[in-house]
Amino acid sequence: MRLRRFLLALAACCASTGVVHAEPTADWRTPAEKAKFQTTPSYAETKAWLQRLAEAAPRRIRLSRFGVSPEGRDLMLVVAAGGGEFTPQAARASGKTILLVQSGIHAGEIEGKDAALMLLRDLAFERKRAKLLDHTILVWLPIFNVDGHENATPFNRINQNGPARMGYRATAQNLNLNRDYMKADAPEMRDWLALFDAWQPDLFLDIHTTDGADFQYDLTWYMEQWGPLPASVQEWQTKAFEGDILPAFEKMGHLAAPYLDGVDHRDITKGIANFGSGPRFSTGYVALRNRAALLVETHMLKPYAVRVKAVHDLVLATLERLARDDGALRKAVTQADTEVAARGAGTSLAVAFETSKQSVPFTFKGYEFKTEPSAISGDAFVYYDPRKPRTWVIPNFRDLVPTRSVTLPSAWLIPAGWPQLVDKLRQHGVRMERVDRPLELTVERYQLDQPKWQQASFEGHHLLRDFNQTAVRARLDFAPGAMLVPVDQPLVNLAANLLEPAAADSLLRWGFLDAIFEQKEYADPRVAEQLARDMLAKDPALRRQFEARLENDAEFARSPSARLAFFYDRSPWYAAQRIGAYPVVRLDAAALAAARR
Repeated sequence: MRLRRFLLALAACCASTGVVHAEPTADWRTPAEKAKFQTTPSYAETKAWLQRLAEAAPRRIRLSRFGVSPEGRDLMLVVAAGGGEFTPQAARASGKTILLVQSGIHAGEIEGKDAALMLLRDLAFERKRAKLLDHTILVWLPIFNVDGHENATPFNRINQNGPARMGYRATAQNLNLNRDYMKADAPEMRDWLALFDAWQPDLFLDIHTTDGADFQYDLTWYMEQWGPLPASVQEWQTKAFEGDILPAFEKMGHLAAPYLDGVDHRDITKGIANFGSGPRFSTGYVALRNRAALLVETHMLKPYAVRVKAVHDLVLATLERLARDDGALRKAVTQADTEVAARGAGTSLAVAFETSKQSVPFTFKGYEFKTEPSAISGDAFVYYDPRKPRTWVIPNFRDLVPTRSVTLPSAWLIPAGWPQLVDKLRQHGVRMERVDRPLELTVERYQLDQPKWQQASFEGHHLLRDFNQTAVRARLDFAPGAMLVPVDQPLVNLAANLLEPAAADSLLRWGFLDAIFEQKEYADPRVAEQLARDMLAKDPALRRQFEARLENDAEFARSPSARLAFFYDRSPWYAAQRIGAYPVVRLDAAALAAARR
């Protein structure tokens, strides 16, 4: 009723100005509001409502698409702009802050969609809130995983308190988009990467619903405060969110905390730990692009209406803070891009992390709980009593520490025979230079041995979890069509995490180069036997090594093929196959200059 009275009054005073384009008696309650948040609208209902809103407020709201899902649904994109800056080019030229909000990457966690409808309506029609668009251009993906959204049943989210039917976590191809940012297998993710590259947002919010323990907070959050995110962006992020946005959010009647990942699911008082994010996740990926980001997790057990309101109010508080920002975030992002591009060869970059063993105190607002032994699981069964709020001071294993680092070269070189790697870097917007002539260069290359893959499939891949890596200098020939990836670019951190084998989410670890470990030429047993006899006759030390292996390794001694392979694997015929030779090489300044001549 308040909104309807507001619209009538606003229409009366502004009818001649064209500010309000909606019919004054229109019912602009969202489908979720009409249903008292018991249900959430379908994809078609959401699209129709947004189309109606865009037609009613064409100077402020535009509905478009940024791609098409595997099942043929538009990936909807809503842009709210006070000056009609509805394209990436116009948005960047305006100098305004660009805020990208993403909902429904896990389609059962859909509060962000219903919050989007409510806030976009307010930005379209309410004068005070519409003024927020004088400073910020809001780009909102109401439903990222559209096919999963339509795969809705009452049984998709067993942990979650409503709505009545919830979408599915994965896409039509059963891929979890929030593990896909680096490998970009899903068509939806490749469209998202193109969207991000076009709009170049300054700030990114990713809306989710948490699982886990019960507690008083209706929203938890996570920011990248470790790793390669430039200091200027980290500083803005911490000051804006922890200093202004989150306190303003709590004044709206909410309770927020950092992401609560329990050390022990049976007893939250044992502490919480940083789950480590990483670039396969949204916020970790955005950090590699030198941008501020916030992961938002509403609490699964709070009523759906409370969760939607929490998202609405957090985005509103963010817009209000950006209205007072006076270009500080734009300045921080510009500075970050410049500084990262200027780091140059020799810079050390951490590419994998683990949780610190050191903790800091954290005041945790939870509920009384008890545990009892379970004859079913053999573990403890935990009961929470939300009628009895409790506060504890618990350990927070907050920090991440690097486990692997690399030193940046002057450039990487991708040989012409690996177009799939070039395609991946192009999808991510990494700058490359093609060399259309043969090259002979002295380079640093990696030899990778003793690979070990993860047994179970994960997101359609068997991850390479471990290997031995040795760096060697070599003089190598390269065919025309090789691609240079110079480090003097803002996306060097992203390039390094894709191309350096040791990185936690490198293309190597995701299996894009598994073929380098495969043997393609083999020795006939008769030929290998003669090879072994000749090698034993010429090399007494090899004979002693072979005999020791026979004595100490019973499985080896029982296997004729393993015994013959012992000799073939030490021969020049095996070495010529270059098994385990990582094809992407590293160039120093002299090699880069020679490649560019």
